Amino acid sequence: MSDQTPPDDSKLTKTKSRWAELGKFLTGMVSRPEDSRLPPGQHLVKNWPILDLGQTPRVPKEVWRLDIAGLLEKPQSWDWKAYMAQPQTKKISDIHCVTSWSRYDNHWDGVTTHDLLEAVQPHDSVKHVLLTSNDGYTTNLTLEDFASPEAIVAHSWEGEPIPVDHGGPVRLIVPHLYFWKSAKWLRRIEFVERDHPGFWEVRGYHNRGDPWTEERYS
Repeated sequence: MSDQTPPDDSKLTKTKSRWAELGKFLTGMVSRPEDSRLPPGQHLVKNWPILDLGQTPRVPKEVWRLDIAGLLEKPQSWDWKAYMAQPQTKKISDIHCVTSWSRYDNHWDGVTTHDLLEAVQPHDSVKHVLLTSNDGYTTNLTLEDFASPEAIVAHSWEGEPIPVDHGGPVRLIVPHLYFWKSAKWLRRIEFVERDHPGFWEVRGYHNRGDPWTEERYS
């Protein structure tokens, strides 16, 4: 696990914590008749905005590692070769950021969370998943959300390696939740019985983050 700690005083951290206090972007809507594909309070973008906590860890593939730990029958630690030896899948999904932008039809390549779960075999007692990034960032998911059919541990976007600014070499993609749940620079996946709220979840953000019901804040 990374021994780094995300900065608590970065401009983005202060701004987004203030948004949670104010309930910024909340609309109270339950649908958008003009575009049922776009969640309430969101607007479409063509680019992919870059958001981080002021740190951009640069981890070469030669030293990259993903630890998959916790209550598992087969805990694993993948280097790049082991990760690429897993079944490789292509996915297309929309992404929705809590800062109100959405981007349609993103093409991903990587290992689906379904195939990852098959490889490590969580115990029946597992209910939650804790994700840790190389910059020390953490976020939490239920096992059900992690196991979504569209979720993928991705290494490529639009046919190219995911840029480091967007979380490369490997990041999680969970498209049915706000994008802060899709941890960048993925370093560790831990399967646990009890929930452990992550970086944004303890700073006023919703514990689950469903865009369609505007679960932006707690």
